[in-house]
Amino acid sequence: MSYDRVFTDQELQEMSAQTQDLIKAAIDAGELEKAKILTDRLYEELAFIHDGYMCWITGLLTHIYNKYGAKAVEEAERDAHTMEAKIALKPPEKTDFRSLVQHAAKALHGHVHQPMSITEDEEKVTITVDPCGSGGRIMQKGGYEPEVGFAKIKEAGPMTWGMKDLPMYCVHCPVTEMLAMEGPGDLPFVHPVSICDPKAPSCQYVFYKNPADIPEEFYTRIGKKKPDR
Repeated sequence: MSYDRVFTDQELQEMSAQTQDLIKAAIDAGELEKAKILTDRLYEELAFIHDGYMCWITGLLTHIYNKYGAKAVEEAERDAHTMEAKIALKPPEKTDFRSLVQHAAKALHGHVHQPMSITEDEEKVTITVDPCGSGGRIMQKGGYEPEVGFAKIKEAGPMTWGMKDLPMYCVHCPVTEMLAMEGPGDLPFVHPVSICDPKAPSCQYVFYKNPADIPEEFYTRIGKKKPDR
């Protein structure tokens, strides 16, 4: 039995092509409205994968926490970050302050649909995201409501910045700070150079120009001691 075709050859070709290639082709052809439509489509494609993995990881960590406890979650986070850094999130080649901030802003743009503002004063550069494009979006989507069931870390400790009921996905921020502090080099927080401030009205990443200006509380909340120099 044979059936009528559903797609034309051109439709199949466009469906199999990378959207970014289609955007470039539309721009080269002067089809600017088509390029805009394709740009929105690209974001929808990225959001589909981004949100899927974001929730998948949170579900896996929730399973680990419920079955094995908070210590196992930290161990899993540490191992995952270490492996991730070897393949995906490699340190930038340039490590001067300007380059590190630019690298972090570029990385944060990887969270699709994440509003961002950046300010600078004499002491620091602050990136504010409202909402955070990962942990914040999970909260917005109701991920910690009973019908979904993502866990929060009930125990207060270094892995939660000393807070109780830290949402599961957000655990990676304090663990990342721990790894940066424990890593090689004379300066703390070189990779990443940012410090998350969950007490701010919106999620913030703070970059201090001089590590000596980092407030002591940012060390003690993850179980570390501020260096003398």
